[in-house]
Amino acid sequence: MPRYALKVEYHGAPFSGWQRQADRPSVQGAIEAALARLEPGSHTIAAAGRTDAGVHARGQVAQADLAKDWDPFRLSEALNHHLRPDPVAITACARVPDGWHARFSAVERRYTFRILLRRAPAVLEDGQVWQVRHALDAAAMRAGAAHLLGRHDFTTFRSTICQADSPVRTLDALEVEEAEGPSGPEIRLQVRARSFLHNQVRSFAGTLERVGAGAWAPEEVGRALAARDRAACGPVAPPQGLCLAGVGYPVDPFGDR
Repeated sequence: MPRYALKVEYHGAPFSGWQRQADRPSVQGAIEAALARLEPGSHTIAAAGRTDAGVHARGQVAQADLAKDWDPFRLSEALNHHLRPDPVAITACARVPDGWHARFSAVERRYTFRILLRRAPAVLEDGQVWQVRHALDAAAMRAGAAHLLGRHDFTTFRSTICQADSPVRTLDALEVEEAEGPSGPEIRLQVRARSFLHNQVRSFAGTLERVGAGAWAPEEVGRALAARDRAACGPVAPPQGLCLAGVGYPVDPFGDR
């Protein structure tokens, strides 16, 4: 059966998350239903990462095995037709070797977390940012973020229901950027690692917001990390500010597309 890599963009608000659920809408379920319209029968796809309810993606990657030898462009067009009106789009498609795997072949995941700094309601950006109605000190947030870089036991910054075998991960980048977004000033966290724990990025964002607001000193982030205790974490940021920006592979299955 030919295997295809799908680059997927979606707005997470209507979904219970990526993973298929029997009684709730999911991104996986929407794509599998679209595949069934093309090739009748059951379909099971796999993704590079399972995003939570309300989390978005610009660069999620999934794999699908099909009976027919589809032209990748025609497959993406057909899927996009059947995905309407769900806020899901296949932005690239490529034929990949049988041994290639969307999750296990990946060598990095990149997330962006957007914090909008304004008091007026975020009308056009609603559901795509975490709106904070007070100023944040980006320099202090950078100082706090520096404590998290490298290989650590991230027990403090993972959900109590996380199913990962180990809390040890290597955080390759956690950049705090100031940007002028379409609705006002933003703080954007650019986070990169081979893999992440459940709620890890949102835990980083909520904790660093406390640093930026002056409620925490930057060095308290290091003490929270060393505690290896979920109770030492700051608040967990809401999901709508988080977006899976991209997934890295030794060889990009989509080339320059």
